Order: sequence, then C-alpha cells, then structure tokens
Amino acid sequence: MAAAPDRANDPECPYDPNDADSVAAFWANAQVRLPGQRGPQKRPTKVAVTVRYSPEVVEYFKATGEGWQTRMNDALREYVEQHRAA
Repeated sequence: MAAAPDRANDPECPYDPNDADSVAAFWANAQVRLPGQRGPQKRPTKVAVTVRYSPEVVEYFKATGEGWQTRMNDALREYVEQHRAA
C-alpha cells in the first residue's frame, strides 16, 4: 500500500495523514454516519405539514425554477413578519 501524501494541501490544517498521533487526534471526536443519515441541523428544522394551495399559486412558484419551495417559504415568512408587526 502506498503512503499518503506528505501533507494536506491546506497550510492551516494540522492534519498529517502519515502521523499516527495526528490521525488519532483527528478521529478522536468523529461521529460516523451511515449513508442516508442526517447530521446535526445547522438551522432549526422546519415543520412538515400537508397544505393545499390554489393551482395558480403553485404554478407561479414552480415556474420560477429550482428552489421554488424555498422562495414560497420566504414569501410566506415575509408576509408573517409584515403582519405580525402591525
């Protein structure tokens, strides 16, 4: 088996794949996940609900392309913020 590269190409990275202590320190706090398992959420998770919208609303947002659900959520969030302050 060939040796790993001399060092990682990141000068700020203390990890040296050929140094056993460096490898052990790197993996000491590792959390192994199986494929399909999610890691900890960076933002609060959203709530899954089933809702019905008029076809015109769905068609409008779908026509805006990839990410339409996020844009729809942003529009609803903006509505809530405007009406909560009132």
